Amino acid sequence: MTTHVIERMAVEADGAGDDVLLIHGLGGTSNVWVPLMPTLARHRTVRPDLPGSGRSARVEGPLSIDRFVQAMLRACAALHVERAHVVGHSMGTIVAFHLAASMPRLVRSLALFGPLLAPPDVARPGIRARGEKARSEGDPGMQAIADAIVQGATAAETRERQPVAVAMVRESLMRQCPDGYARSCEALAAAQPADPAAITCPTLLVSGDEDAIAPPQAVRQIAERLADARMEILPRCGHWTTIEKPQACSDALRRFYARLR
Repeated sequence: MTTHVIERMAVEADGAGDDVLLIHGLGGTSNVWVPLMPTLARHRTVRPDLPGSGRSARVEGPLSIDRFVQAMLRACAALHVERAHVVGHSMGTIVAFHLAASMPRLVRSLALFGPLLAPPDVARPGIRARGEKARSEGDPGMQAIADAIVQGATAAETRERQPVAVAMVRESLMRQCPDGYARSCEALAAAQPADPAAITCPTLLVSGDEDAIAPPQAVRQIAERLADARMEILPRCGHWTTIEKPQACSDALRRFYARLR
């Protein structure tokens, strides 16, 4: 595995074979994809930390979904990725949808965990308030945010029986730069949806049956608007799908890629 720094963005690249670009969500890093790496062993994986997140926190100016899309395009250009399977989680799925709509020649397929076209309007003020809390309170604010997300965005079984998964979610959030996280919240709160009619590649949508952020009914509505989509619902799973149900996510991805051969 090699870490590249592309315009202050940390990008891990590993393996050989067909390219897979993996885009994490709000509060995540490239590490949310570690559970899927055995399934992707025959591919070259490209795993950025989005601008403002993880090791890419040092970034100037406001963040936006378009800025994330442009960052992904620059990473692909720097690493000579001409066509890729794109995998996303949460906010990363919004970025992935926009990539597929605007650059169809780049995107071979989409595999999206906890997928969103955009946040519902009712959720946007809360996302902005969370960003302001991170900015004004710093690290203590991030700890409170992490604990609230564990309670609200993971399944009951995860909280009760998977302490390592809970620790991973908390650590991912608590290690974020508060200002970078705040700007990422602002980007998510302002996100506009890509046009589903412009997305024609094969798409896998995976949701947990206890996902309060991308609930199954909302994901089903997305699937109905796409040209070639299949959907899987994971039992006893919240929004942090790859952390809460790594084997089920790997199995879903393996079945999806087998269908594409």
